[in-house]
Amino acid sequence: MNPHLRDVAIPNDWDRRGLPGWSYHSNALLELEKEYVFRNHWQIAGHVCDVPNPGDYLTMDVIGERALIVRGKDGVVRAFNNMCRHRGSRVVADSQGTCKNALVCPFHGWVYNLDGTLRGAARPRSFPDLDKTEFGLMPLDLEIWMGFIFIRFRKGGPQPSVAELLKPIEAEMAHYNVADMVPSWGIWTQKSPVNWKSVRDVDNEGYHVAMAHPALQDLYGATYFDEPFVNGVSRSFATYNPHAGRRWSVREYIKLAPDASHLPEHLRKAWIYYGIFPNNALSIMPESVQFYQEFPLSTGETLLRGAIYRYKDETREQAAARYLAYRIDRDTMNEDVQLSVWSNESMLSEAFGGFYLSDLEYGVRTHHDHLRRQVPVLGLETAPEEKDMWALNDALRSRG
Repeated sequence: MNPHLRDVAIPNDWDRRGLPGWSYHSNALLELEKEYVFRNHWQIAGHVCDVPNPGDYLTMDVIGERALIVRGKDGVVRAFNNMCRHRGSRVVADSQGTCKNALVCPFHGWVYNLDGTLRGAARPRSFPDLDKTEFGLMPLDLEIWMGFIFIRFRKGGPQPSVAELLKPIEAEMAHYNVADMVPSWGIWTQKSPVNWKSVRDVDNEGYHVAMAHPALQDLYGATYFDEPFVNGVSRSFATYNPHAGRRWSVREYIKLAPDASHLPEHLRKAWIYYGIFPNNALSIMPESVQFYQEFPLSTGETLLRGAIYRYKDETREQAAARYLAYRIDRDTMNEDVQLSVWSNESMLSEAFGGFYLSDLEYGVRTHHDHLRRQVPVLGLETAPEEKDMWALNDALRSRG
């Protein structure tokens, strides 16, 4: 029997409604979500192996913010706003790269050390004396957990430290030595024509696996279960079906995947998914690990972002298994995109009567409950006026 990490019994007579349909198409609400859900919660920027050497950097442009992660000469990984203190230009323009000794703004040539301090302004005599720290790059909160780089755009926030937040999954995750992994194919992005919450709604339940994901159903459908969001973390777990292999990719995956002897017995044939509120997920397989997440571009468009990491000393069999797992995941993601489109577009219809959730979709409800605590206006079944949204939400927050 597959192990549960927590006692997460579904309550009797729980409210089976989801978020109101208006909340998926409100521009005013989206601005509240950016502020109270995305900017002040932890976000996965990448992994330490994405910036292995001094001078290596990684950027992330999301929800109107620009992050720059760089490894200093001292080997320390730091995060900053990717914003020159002179005129606000991007300090680096590429999504990933290496600089030798310093970061040079492409606008006027201000130079920053790799620790973020200002080395010097171009034409320095045209300025008063500039304090090297005061005019340095503005730092962001950063924590590294199991090799993953977490950042936060707003100082502080409603979540505890990453280590405390993810304590419930630490022991299980530690078996995989994720901190020592290396990139597979780099960080990917793509766009989906839906509200970001529709992406998360699909990902937060496995009720649809049997019908919508034939490869996953073939691989592990008989054993899959979800643990809902508790204090910002959810977990889903499955092991291979006894007779998996009716589909080519699954059959070859099962055949080629080596025995994961580096893992405890109960994890050697397991696929595990951890959800991290509000929009991050870690997907763990015997031969690889990946993160994926989504960020709103508008009420009707979402940026999907993620990366896969592998073992340094990967065998040919592990490499083949990783590729086949990627094929299965790729098809699953395409299927999920279509499901989210159909669900999202229905909310524009007068006929849409809201969600009525199964016990197998309790994870959707618990994610929505987390959202309501951060943006209490989501508890209103009728849409407020757009112009009143922010003030009404502030009033509800003050009561809470």
